[in-house]
Amino acid sequence: MNPETVSPDSLEYTTAEVDKTEAVQITTTEDQPLLPPASSASSSNAQWKEYGAKVAEFIQALPGYVTRFFEENKGPLGTIGLIVLLLVTVRLTLALVDAIDDIPLVAPTLELIGLGYTGWFVYRYLLRAANRQELYKEIDTLKAQVLGKGD
Repeated sequence: MNPETVSPDSLEYTTAEVDKTEAVQITTTEDQPLLPPASSASSSNAQWKEYGAKVAEFIQALPGYVTRFFEENKGPLGTIGLIVLLLVTVRLTLALVDAIDDIPLVAPTLELIGLGYTGWFVYRYLLRAANRQELYKEIDTLKAQVLGKGD
């Protein structure tokens, strides 16, 4: 038959009879115990006690492990701690600035104070050559104090 010319009415369906025998037979015997014997339960308890003893020994030795780990890794842990502290400080500072910025009239007032200080700084240190030399000397003095180098 050509599949292109076959109509659904012309198809014949056949059903196969299924053998009615059971594929799996379940057998139960009366002499098989349903629970493990009591001696097995005591050996199970002994295993749990052994595991508990090992866990307790590990927990008792844990402070020594942690102390040794910190002693061996002081440098890297200190660096990681400083980085985390820096990130927390930056985050808190940004949160504080954001909180202050939300208070009405505080942000414009602080802007005016900043503009006033900038004007004073320019007038005091940057307009005249003598004042610029004075500022340069103050910066060098501060740099020597911070870096520990003397001229």
